Amino acid sequence: MTQKVLSGNYAQSYAALLARVQVVSAYPITPQTSIVEKIGDFVASGELKAEYVQVESEHSALQVCVSASALGARTYTATSSQGLLLMHELLHWAAGMRTPVVMGVVNRAVAPPWNIGADHADTMSQRDTGWIQFYAESNQEVLDTVLEAFRIAEHPAVRLPAMVTEDAFYLSHTVEPVDVPDPAVVDAFLPPREPHAILRPGEATRLGSFTGPDYYVEFRRQVAEAMERVPTVVSEVEEEYRRAVGRHHGGALPTYRTDDADAVLVTMGTATTTARSVVDDLRQEGQKVGLAKLRLFRPFPEDEVRALAATTDRVGVVDRSYTFGRMGPAATEVSAALYTAKHHPTLTSFLAGIGGRDVTPHEVRGMFETLLSGSAPVTHWEDLEEEVRVHG
Repeated sequence: MTQKVLSGNYAQSYAALLARVQVVSAYPITPQTSIVEKIGDFVASGELKAEYVQVESEHSALQVCVSASALGARTYTATSSQGLLLMHELLHWAAGMRTPVVMGVVNRAVAPPWNIGADHADTMSQRDTGWIQFYAESNQEVLDTVLEAFRIAEHPAVRLPAMVTEDAFYLSHTVEPVDVPDPAVVDAFLPPREPHAILRPGEATRLGSFTGPDYYVEFRRQVAEAMERVPTVVSEVEEEYRRAVGRHHGGALPTYRTDDADAVLVTMGTATTTARSVVDDLRQEGQKVGLAKLRLFRPFPEDEVRALAATTDRVGVVDRSYTFGRMGPAATEVSAALYTAKHHPTLTSFLAGIGGRDVTPHEVRGMFETLLSGSAPVTHWEDLEEEVRVHG
């Protein structure tokens, strides 16, 4: 084990190096660019024996990875915001063809207007494409999760693509000590990819060609069933990783001080770090509050959410993206999971951190106060306007 001071982006790069990826293709976009620049350095120096393909767009970058994966290669790419939106068509292709591509996504607001701050709208808008989605809280978690993602994506019971996301600038360009596993340890944990259902030169076969409605639905069913198997595989792989390197990030929905909590807040990404400190402060003041980190969003951890709901009467969900439904996307999923739960806590949807705005301790404390008071949730946009008046 070697400790390095790394940004979240470089944590992605070192994970790709340790995974011994064979094909990398990407197109630059702020704030992702330094991920693939560093991988390019590894390839140029000979540290990484990979084919680095420069292309004219993010759409082409993912097409290269899908095609190389269809030939049996371990592939990696990275993008952000508008780049991920441009990939949308190929996201469906990667999942439908069962190509276990791993992609780093730096969560960034989408235009217009142009904004490069952290916002989960880019990945949330791709939540139904068939990709596994992880949301990381720290640079250490970024590196570890990318390595785990390759094992999960390539697992015989899964064979689906996976994205590992990190909040723009809070992680992508902020450095912290990161423990980098020894290559031999990673090699034992992540052996070469097992070829399966791939194209072979000289052999007549096909992937992704035309099929009618009678068979098309069966392909969709296979993807859905593979996604249903992901939670079990995640648990197995995380435990193997813990035995290999001594770290475990808590599964799909790690909890903090929730056993006797009167109110629990569900967060994603770096907002979790702030919320955890607020939980500690409120506990010292005698308030029984807790925290749950939604680390795995696709597939959604319904069982873990229902188990959490059984321990408290009030649940709040913080979304860092806006969608045109009754609640934010994460809150909507929590609500759906609770529909069949034996215990139905009061659910409140919060909107915070849009476009890179800080999720402050003051704001998180206000969320807990709303939950503990039992008052109805206030209008999201009125909250944001008030924040501008106070802090802007």
